[in-house]
Amino acid sequence: MVSTVTRTGSRAAVPPVQRRARGRGVFRRLVRTLVALALLGAVLLGAGWALTPSVEDAATRVSTHLAAHSAPALQGAVPARLAAALLATENSRFYSTPGVDPVSLLRAPIGVLSGRDPGGATLEQQLAKNLYERGSMSLTARAAEVVLALKLDRTWSKQQILRMYLDDGYYGHGFYGLTDASTGYFGVRPADLSWAQASLLAGLFQAPSAYDPVKHPDAARARQAHVLARLVAVGTLTRAQADRIAKEPWDLQGG
Repeated sequence: MVSTVTRTGSRAAVPPVQRRARGRGVFRRLVRTLVALALLGAVLLGAGWALTPSVEDAATRVSTHLAAHSAPALQGAVPARLAAALLATENSRFYSTPGVDPVSLLRAPIGVLSGRDPGGATLEQQLAKNLYERGSMSLTARAAEVVLALKLDRTWSKQQILRMYLDDGYYGHGFYGLTDASTGYFGVRPADLSWAQASLLAGLFQAPSAYDPVKHPDAARARQAHVLARLVAVGTLTRAQADRIAKEPWDLQGG
């Protein structure tokens, strides 16, 4: 009798019906795993929401921070050029994410294990860390930072969050808050910042003392080049415009 089962090499070929059954089994296991992870995530988020503080006092905390350094709060609208430069560099998906970026969250375990910040945190996460976690890199602090970022996004508008972030920031050279930095470095109001000045300030958030344009102009210029490259990458500026801006003076006070 001739066998009806064909063979490929030394292993019998699996009938199509059996292959489909195996595929459905794998799919069902995958779905069950994803559902379990989603439920676990919901439980952990609920616990984190209950254990972390309210963020309704975020603006008050920023005001207290400014007052402690005798620095004025930003008046009027958030400067468009600085906002564009900051978001292109620090959080290009700011307006489309709910306080956290799912892709960037995958990098968090790397930061915990290495003890270094892997980057990719949203403005809300950075603001939460500064206002509520005092910059801690511990596992519990990073988890709380995520929950607090979600709370900030739910409680405050994107423009309010952006304003708080700019006012809470340290810009190097003893300047706290955007208004202090704008008038201190350039002698102009935030609304009057040029592209050259705005792209310089936006680059200071990563390391304000290291990029201090008065003490470290070469490092500040290199960082500004990165900001301008990001503005080109997101389509705010053309390469020709960025190259022209890179050559413009900062007009530093006393410089």
